[in-house]
Amino acid sequence: MSNSIQIIPLANLALAFIPVIAVIVIIWKWNLGYGSSLYAIFRMLIQLLLIGYFLAYIFKTDSALVVIAVLAVMLFSSSWIALRTIKVPRKILYLKSFWSISLGGVIILLLMTQGVLDLQPWYLPSYVIPLAGMIFANGMNSVSLAGERLQAEINRDIPYEQARIIAFQASLIPITNSLLAVGLVSLPGMMTGQILSGVSPLIAVRYQIMVMCMIFGSAGISSAIFLALVESNLTTEDRAESAGITNRST
Repeated sequence: MSNSIQIIPLANLALAFIPVIAVIVIIWKWNLGYGSSLYAIFRMLIQLLLIGYFLAYIFKTDSALVVIAVLAVMLFSSSWIALRTIKVPRKILYLKSFWSISLGGVIILLLMTQGVLDLQPWYLPSYVIPLAGMIFANGMNSVSLAGERLQAEINRDIPYEQARIIAFQASLIPITNSLLAVGLVSLPGMMTGQILSGVSPLIAVRYQIMVMCMIFGSAGISSAIFLALVESNLTTEDRAESAGITNRST
């Protein structure tokens, strides 16, 4: 099996945007407001180009402080983005989002890097940063789904305990679907990347099992902690006050 990965010429890479353009046209035709999608795509391009150069430097560093700083930025950013779907002002829920993703993510990151992989040194950037990205991103998405669904259920006058259960189940739908589909419908990114780079599929499978366990754990733990912390902000009694704050902030 070849140990080199196929290089994508820029001209060929441009072809990948054909389906993107098709979706943008659909959004435009249906009057859904294509501006946010264009902004997201443009931002994705800039962020990935920048992170490509940045990671090339980070992976060569031998400083634990640099790695910790990168992880901190990832945590602060994911905690802010997770609240995008919730109508309560972000500044009110930010610390709760931060602690939810941190507790649900950092513990799992340590377990995987120090227990499963036994990295030497413990902060090995080429492993810690990609794994942290997957863990924090899944915690972020889970918190976002849980918060949005919790608020929707409470606005329907569903009791908090019942709304919390519904929201928790909803937050796990994407990752549960991934668990059911992996190997049958999809070959996940890490496994695909390793196979393309020449790693034995049997070894790639072990890594993918670790990844699926860690993202399921981070998603469930982060959303559970968040749902427990935000009760005082999203209960029926506080709904009118929260709506008032939202109106004043906009």
